[in-house]
Order: sequence, then structure tokens, then C-alpha cells
Amino acid sequence: MKRGFYSIMAAQSFSALADNALFIAAVALMRYGHEPEWKKAALIPIFAVFYVLLAPFVGAFSDAHPKGRVMFISNAIKAVGCLMMLMGVNPLAAYAVVGLGAAAYSPAKYGILTELLPSSQLVKANGWIEGLTIASIILGTVLGGQLIHPNLFEHVLKFNFHPRMLGHLTSPPLLAIALIMNVYLIAAVINMRIPHTGVAMIPMPKNIFSLVPDFWRCNARLWKDKLGQITLAVTTLFWGVSGNLRYLVLAWAAAALGYGEGQAAKLVGVVAVGTAVGAIWASMRVKLDRATNVMPLGFLMGLVVLVLLVVKSAATAMPIFILLGALGGYMVVPMNALLQHRGHNLMGAGRSIAVQNFNEQASTLALGFFYTFMTGRGLSSYGSVVFFGVLVAGCMALIMLWHARNVRKHPAELERLLAEARAESPHGH
Repeated sequence: MKRGFYSIMAAQSFSALADNALFIAAVALMRYGHEPEWKKAALIPIFAVFYVLLAPFVGAFSDAHPKGRVMFISNAIKAVGCLMMLMGVNPLAAYAVVGLGAAAYSPAKYGILTELLPSSQLVKANGWIEGLTIASIILGTVLGGQLIHPNLFEHVLKFNFHPRMLGHLTSPPLLAIALIMNVYLIAAVINMRIPHTGVAMIPMPKNIFSLVPDFWRCNARLWKDKLGQITLAVTTLFWGVSGNLRYLVLAWAAAALGYGEGQAAKLVGVVAVGTAVGAIWASMRVKLDRATNVMPLGFLMGLVVLVLLVVKSAATAMPIFILLGALGGYMVVPMNALLQHRGHNLMGAGRSIAVQNFNEQASTLALGFFYTFMTGRGLSSYGSVVFFGVLVAGCMALIMLWHARNVRKHPAELERLLAEARAESPHGH
């Protein structure tokens, strides 16, 4: 791997660490404010709003500037979102600003991989990026659970700081958010060390709204591609569901195990442990042209989610969550890599990632608002488990049938596309 790849990994680790710690802290902040359950659930879709609204623009913005600089700006925006929470701005509005930073960050994070590395290293690079991201999810969720603990807040108060130094830090979640803001700033500093790749920049048009029809053309082009449509369907479903499962795990742990946010955060971390193992294993085992073979694991994931209906202890829950994560990690890494390969060939890195993000976050947004609405109407955590389990298993079965139909009706086109992927895989197979 080239030297710049390690700077990307370091920056991504800190940024993902802060993202996941902040989610736990934001849920705790709303609990301290006695907000209703549906508002806590709304944190997931509100984070996705700018991903969807700015999708036509962020890919082009990423392609028009050095991606290290784009990542720096993005982490700075996330830090501003934290500052808004500290200043007493509505947590949902402030969290939406953090989502704005994340929306700008993602096309640069993934797009720079296709600029820096040959296609033959994309699965391996995705494995490392996803593995380190997931390790940061583990540490971030656990860190978030620890930072909101009242004991830490009491220890800080014992130092008898000047009131101006503590400012608005009047509760454990606010102290946690202040510390997390500094993690974003560390990530931003590392972003400044990412080298230019030498790839020519594509200037933004004078009329940025001309990007909208271009974006929809790119979106349609990827959905029409016989491999792109399948990988995009899988990743759209996976990330839409997994984004909302983060809050579902917290709600389920409270109902089934009597856990608070701090304890439940450890279960989110356990899922991430399994995902990291699955992601790294897939990066070593699955070739780019064989990525579609992992789809049955998605169907199995849906069935594993349903097992939570009968789980009553943490000892039983741990292996189930590890298995759930491992299945997801093993499936999503090769599908992501194949989607990046097709998108890069069809329209360029930044635009293809923006299309991918739009679809995945639109899925998160739609499912999240539906979940928030149903929670407000009294849907229990067990009812949510049934909904998400059946959704994953049913949709994956339909996507597999869709792919089988493509293989049957368009064999020559699929063979050509797979041959391109095979030619760019290590050793040609």
C-alpha cells in the first residue's frame, strides 16, 4: 500500500471513533432532557438528511478539490455540530449539521482510494478501511458509553475548574460531547497530511444546479448496469437497515436486558467486533468478480435478527450479535468494492460514491422516519425486531432472484462485466 493510504486510515479511524461516540452521547443528552422516545429514534434519519439533499453536489465538490482538503473541511463541520450542542441548540438540528459534515466526507474518503490505488487492491483496501472503521465503531461506542458515565463528570468537577472553563458543561453528556469535538479536530489535522494523488481535478460548473440532472443521469446509469444495480440494491438495503439497527439495539437492550445507554453501547460494539472479523476475512478470501456469491449471507442475517425475539440474557445475546456483525461484514466489503469498481468505470469516483450515498442514506432516511413514526405510535422494540428481520430476509431474497434473472437473460453482458473485474483482480482470478 502507498504511504498516503496510512494517513487516510488514521484520519478515518479518529473520525469514525468520534461519530459513534457522539451518537451515544446525543441519545444520552436527549434522555437528560426528558425527550420522548420517538425523538431519540429520529437521530438516525436526521443524520441522513444532508446526505440525501446534497447528493447531487458533494460528489462533484469532492472531484473538484484535493480529497484530503475536503476531508479536513468535513471534520471541521462535524466539530461545529458538536459546538452547537454545547451551546444549547436543539440536539436534532445540531446532529443534522454533523450529518452535513459526514455527507461531504464520504465521497472523498472512498473516492481517494480509487485515485491512490490500482483496482487490484480495492477489495484489500476496502477490507482495511472497513476493518479499521469498525474497530473505531467498537472503541467509539464503548468510549461514548464511558464518557457519559456520571462518575467521569463528578471527577472533573472535583478539579474545581474556573466556571468559564466548564462553560455550558452542566451534565455528563455535554462533557462527553466537548471531548468528542476534540477527536474530530485531531482527525482534521491528520487530513492535512494526506498527499495529493496527482489526479486532475474536475472543476465545479458555474451553475451548480446543472449538477442535478447530471446526478440523476449517473444514478440512472448505475441502476441500469447489470452488476451495478445488484450491488447498489444490496448496499442500499444493508446500510439503510444497519443504520437504524444502531438505535434498535439500544431500545432492545433496554427492553430485554434492562440496560441503559452505557451498557447497551457495549452490545453495539460487539456487533462491530463481528463485522470487523467478517470484513477482514472477506478482504482476504473474496475476489472482485465473485462478490455476488456472498448475497445469501444477507438472507441469513435477516433470520438471525429474528432470533433476538427469544433472547433474554447478555450471555446469549453476545454470540448472536457477533454472528450478525460477521455476516454483514463478510457480505458488504466485496459488494462495496464491486460497486466502486463499476461506478468508477461508469462515471468517476466522486460521483459514483455520491450516488451510492444518496441511495443508502435515502434508505436510512425512509426506514428511520417510518421507525420513528411507528415508535411514536407505540411500536415495541420486539415489534421492531420482527419488522427489520423480515425486511432484510425478504428483500435479500428478491435481490437474489433479480440477479438470477439477469444471469439468465443477459449472460453475455454479465460475463463481459465480470471479465473486466476478473482482469483487475490480483493474479487475474
